[in-house]
Amino acid sequence: MFHDKRSKKVVFIAHCLLNQNSISDGTAVYPAAFKEVIDFFLNSDVGIVQMPCPEFCCLGLDRGNIYGADSPVVVENTRIRSAMKNDSLNIKLAGLADLVVQQIVEYKKYGFEVIGMIGANRSPNCGIDTTSDYNAEINGMGLFVEKIVKRLSEENISVPMIGIKGTDNIREKLQQLI
Repeated sequence: MFHDKRSKKVVFIAHCLLNQNSISDGTAVYPAAFKEVIDFFLNSDVGIVQMPCPEFCCLGLDRGNIYGADSPVVVENTRIRSAMKNDSLNIKLAGLADLVVQQIVEYKKYGFEVIGMIGANRSPNCGIDTTSDYNAEINGMGLFVEKIVKRLSEENISVPMIGIKGTDNIREKLQQLI
């Protein structure tokens, strides 16, 4: 099955890296997307799977605070992280994580290589190496990524993960996956 021209390689990418219009007010680094990320994977013949944005899906575009841009990013991110721990939002977050894991399982079932997952460091949900809490950028994963990692572990699946920010040497970080 699938003996056509497809590469059978995919990467899972945080929603906001492909759509800066989805992130909280005051945090966009680019007008549309991290073009370097898109170009890197397309030039490497790797399909790009955009993960859902947990904050957009659970809190909406304004993240429940129309004045969010008036606060330092890590302060607003800490508020968002706290809001996402609400029982009903936490259940929704778990469902979104299940959706991502279901896709990874399906790709692997048919022999596709999931070369990695790219998260948005400092994000309260999609951070890989760093997240926001206690009004600071701290080491650790975002809530959404934690749920994905837990579910992947339950499926005995390991996926390389890299977190990036606009200030990183993005090409150098992505090169680790190829």
